[in-house]
Amino acid sequence: MLIDDVTIKVFAGNGGRGAVDFNKNMMSLGPAGGSGGGGGNVYIEGVSDLSALNQFRYKKDVKAQDGERGRDQFRDGADGPDLILKVPVGTVIKIVSLDKARDLASAREVLKIGEKILIAKGGQGGKGNFLFRSPRNTSPQRFQKGLPGEYFTARLELKLIADVGLIGLPNAGKSSLLNELTRSQSKVANYPFTTLEPNLGVYFDLVLADIPGLIEGASAGRGLGIKFLRHVERTQILFHLISAESENTVKDYKIIKKELAKYSKELAKKSEYVFLSKSDMLQPKELKKKISAIKKIAKNATPISIYDWDSLEKVKKILQKIQSKKLAG
Repeated sequence: MLIDDVTIKVFAGNGGRGAVDFNKNMMSLGPAGGSGGGGGNVYIEGVSDLSALNQFRYKKDVKAQDGERGRDQFRDGADGPDLILKVPVGTVIKIVSLDKARDLASAREVLKIGEKILIAKGGQGGKGNFLFRSPRNTSPQRFQKGLPGEYFTARLELKLIADVGLIGLPNAGKSSLLNELTRSQSKVANYPFTTLEPNLGVYFDLVLADIPGLIEGASAGRGLGIKFLRHVERTQILFHLISAESENTVKDYKIIKKELAKYSKELAKKSEYVFLSKSDMLQPKELKKKISAIKKIAKNATPISIYDWDSLEKVKKILQKIQSKKLAG
């Protein structure tokens, strides 16, 4: 099961308290209490593993270590080690509730593998009594407590970053096409079945994402639509698949376009290629009729079948063209 939306509580480490101590060496007088160590910071780091958010399925609280207390004989406490949370590239970090006065309200995004973002800063360690010495106070009993680390509730939301997103109603042939073009092993079935989580495949340097089947009303939260529409946002180009077995291919096309537009106007304007899939299931005359109907609203509509080598070559040529643009840009 792919976890792509999770809410966690994040706690940076607290600073250690300073120490009150006096020099124990003979003939040496004065304060000798060390300062406390700083609390550990919390970082987010991007990784290629799409399942990285699964670590938060049951573990909802994450906390960096506190700084150590100051010690005697001028010895400062050690800083708490930083906590690094590994998240998939494409994760958006949103602050749900801010319990510490720091401007973190804006969402942060992890867009590259290895990219690290500081999300919670550890508290500063408190001063020991050595730092409070003065000509008037040669034996201070004063010390500082460590400052608390930042803490808040955060929502981690994965939005896939892919070059091409495969969209369409359930059973439109998206998973089958992905399997044929790449080494992906997405589950396929010959009934109105929809993939329950996105699948990725790689075609040379292009990342292809099979976005689970959308349904009418998806933009309003029907089914799992909102969850899946989020993954379409970051794709550069859409491959819109419509099953040739559908009784009304034009209606199927309009349903998906309507849901995309309701969710995001920018999403509906993305470049798309339209494919009438499973074309091998129709007689030539019936196929010609359906492709003519769909071309009235989608001029680049092309019939394809995973069992037709020539039609797959057409898809591959489109992908090669996209790849060339990607390398050039």
